[in-house]
Amino acid sequence: MKKSALAQKFDHTLLKSDASLNNIKNLCNEALKYNFRSICINPIWIEKTLTFLNKKNIKLCTVIGFPLGANPSIIKLNEVGYSIDKGATEIDMVMNIGLFKDKKYFYVAKEISDIVKKCNGRIVKVIIEAGVLNQKELKLATNIVEDNGGDFIKTSTGFSSFGATKEVIEIIKNNIKFKTKIKASGGINRLNQVIELLSLGVDVIGSSSSAFIMEELSTN
Repeated sequence: MKKSALAQKFDHTLLKSDASLNNIKNLCNEALKYNFRSICINPIWIEKTLTFLNKKNIKLCTVIGFPLGANPSIIKLNEVGYSIDKGATEIDMVMNIGLFKDKKYFYVAKEISDIVKKCNGRIVKVIIEAGVLNQKELKLATNIVEDNGGDFIKTSTGFSSFGATKEVIEIIKNNIKFKTKIKASGGINRLNQVIELLSLGVDVIGSSSSAFIMEELSTN
């Protein structure tokens, strides 16, 4: 794969609690250098990120209900409204994993559907936190995301035990009924991982190591 094509697979990510303004600026500079698909940051940094990107053609992705997914739906919807008003172009929301585990599927489904509607055509990626789900739950979560309008199923917040394994991707891929895409995230920091994930049918890679991976490609 050409370097330019690979760069367009990355949501270049910085979601650490101690991320500073200078860290965000460096993230943007890396995104501009490699022409990544998007930048993924916490909502507080949306306005500064737009300033640093200076209207370049890089999408701005932010996270909702992050990282636990345990906020009430009304709070998540307010987060979405704030993020859109500030300029976010894509939304990565964390599914309410606790209620999903409690089999409160109607609540989980409605929350996703409501957020999709609130986003009014903007891309919505639903984080299912694969590391805490068994195979049956992975299949069900995939179906719920699809049936309620999620554009992407995203494997992990990056704050769980694991996220984007071959087994997880294969289960999700085999249970997609329509055209829902897959964003792999969680512990992706090497080129060989990226190549394997893309070969399995992953559409987008979420990683804080995107720049390192691009340099790894250059040396191969």
